[in-house]
Amino acid sequence: MKKEIIKFILVGCSNTIIGIAIIYFLYNILKMGYWVSSGCGYIIGSIWSYFMNKNFTFQYKNKNWKNVVRFIINIILCYVVAYAIAKPMTMQICRIIFPQLSLKIQEEMALLVGMGLYTVLNFFGQKFFCFRLEEK
Repeated sequence: MKKEIIKFILVGCSNTIIGIAIIYFLYNILKMGYWVSSGCGYIIGSIWSYFMNKNFTFQYKNKNWKNVVRFIINIILCYVVAYAIAKPMTMQICRIIFPQLSLKIQEEMALLVGMGLYTVLNFFGQKFFCFRLEEK
């Protein structure tokens, strides 16, 4: 499991670079909202992540649609849970500790918090739900 964690982190770093570039480009340059920006970044990053984690991290050799469906379910659940928690939690903390911060800065902080929560949830989801070894 130690090697898997290291590989997952490497894939996650590349995925994060792709995802965060898309998220912040859409949010800051194209002025799209919190959910649209983060959603688009995660959709594109998830496609990359699926192939890299399937083949490189977990070396999952089964060729069926079941793990694709599991992956999609995992990504959606991790995304919704992480970002639904991140935004209100971060906004509340900012209201208490940093009340002078603009809404835009608070949302950008929430995007980062969401990424952290998503990463932790996603590792366990992929390890134990998406790419688990099937018992015979």
